[in-house]
Amino acid sequence: MADRSAIWNEADLSNPHEVADKARRVREMFAAIARSYDLNNRVHSLGRDQAWRRAAVRAADMKGQEVVLDVACGTGDLALAFERALGTGASSKGRVIGLDFTPPMLELAVKKIPRGGGAADRGRSGAGERLAFGAGDAMRLPLADASVDVVSIAFGIRNVVQPETAVREFARVLRPGGRLIVLEFSLPTNRFLRWLYQGYFNHVLPWTASLIAWDWTGAYRYLPRSVSTFISREAMSDMMAQAGFAQISTQPLTLGIAVVYRGVKREGVGADNAE
Repeated sequence: MADRSAIWNEADLSNPHEVADKARRVREMFAAIARSYDLNNRVHSLGRDQAWRRAAVRAADMKGQEVVLDVACGTGDLALAFERALGTGASSKGRVIGLDFTPPMLELAVKKIPRGGGAADRGRSGAGERLAFGAGDAMRLPLADASVDVVSIAFGIRNVVQPETAVREFARVLRPGGRLIVLEFSLPTNRFLRWLYQGYFNHVLPWTASLIAWDWTGAYRYLPRSVSTFISREAMSDMMAQAGFAQISTQPLTLGIAVVYRGVKREGVGADNAE
């Protein structure tokens, strides 16, 4: 059983991105809340989290033959959405790889792989062969240069110790013309909406989510602090441009609570540019 003792205290949460052992804390935190992760997502987004993932898949402009890498895949919901976007039947030759560095999250993701035989899997008998999950770190991806068509990361880039390193890794493994899709929390730009949302995000959600998860690690106090202290939308777009992406766009979702960033890997950007 995961240790549910405090991982984040108030001093650490002044800016959790500057904590020296952030990677260890993030891994232990997600291990502790894995079992209730999906339920909390549904409850506290009012069911919008799945719609946000579908928006991320639409932004990837899938043709059905892509190799997709979903980084920080968690319990696998975005990877599953991409697998469904590959279509059905023998003509669909694409595949989806989900990577995460928290074993309890991966265990849950693997259980979601469609095995066929049920009504929900009708017409998707090959889904299990098109979808795989494994261990991996966003800053050191275990894939060859220019080996995938789409890289995605949902609600994970702010949890990475060095986001700029991860974005360069995404560029490295993408083929020229490949798409990077980053789905991340944000804050509404409207002042009144931001005030309302921050009241909920900072004072209601940490208590209710912690009760649902029966969690005392500080995971749901980390969540709002990690969002409010993360880089701006403009800085995220600049980071993608510096890593070799063009045609960069930002799509706010649900009054700006979440944002889909999209970029296309430029021609001529190779491993040397992504170091």
